[in-house]
Amino acid sequence: MPYLERDGDVFILYLGNEGETDNENRFHPDWIDAVHAELDKVEAHEGQAALVTTATGKFYSNGLDTTYIFANLDKLPAYLDRVHTVYSRLLTFQMPTVAAVQGHAFGAGAMLATAHDFRVMRGDRGFYCLPEVTLNMPFTVGMSALLNNRLPKQTAVEAMLTGRRFGGHDAVTAGIADIAVDGDQVLASAVEKAGALAATRGDNLVGMKKGIHADTLDALATVTDKSNFSFG
Repeated sequence: MPYLERDGDVFILYLGNEGETDNENRFHPDWIDAVHAELDKVEAHEGQAALVTTATGKFYSNGLDTTYIFANLDKLPAYLDRVHTVYSRLLTFQMPTVAAVQGHAFGAGAMLATAHDFRVMRGDRGFYCLPEVTLNMPFTVGMSALLNNRLPKQTAVEAMLTGRRFGGHDAVTAGIADIAVDGDQVLASAVEKAGALAATRGDNLVGMKKGIHADTLDALATVTDKSNFSFG
């Protein structure tokens, strides 16, 4: 389950299990609950602060938990709505957020990175990829809005309609990531960027974020049902 560490004013949320490096960090319902619980702890801190999310090993996040989905197809709409809550929370988080993408960010995991204020990617290994088109799986209303509103339009078109895998440097060129660095510098670079903005934490920042992301937040709040999503 996700766990927290701290570097000065920066809280570091690791998306996998402590002591393990082979986690795919998929969006199982229990994982989603754990992420929210750790974010509750971060928000309980008083004073200036910032948030970095990262992982260890091959994956930042490999997206939706397909094992859970196929075992619980009747619960899919509600599950997707629960996934949306992670994106909405990060989009309006009361402190600066930086995704330190040290490995692959696929599908819902790529969207997770996209929901942060900023992204630092590894330049020599790992991809940002939206494979839904090759999986014959549609985007929800909220996911589509998140990608279309947070990525440059032609980048969103290419990423969503081709499933292209963007390496770190290509991701910077495409406007997906802000910085690409060597693998051992990803977390340090993200912490440095987040820490420099820690003093902005507060209600004013939240208000600004809500204004910037108003359309996306409305879309993420759209209840998923058969009228706007079908799978398989």
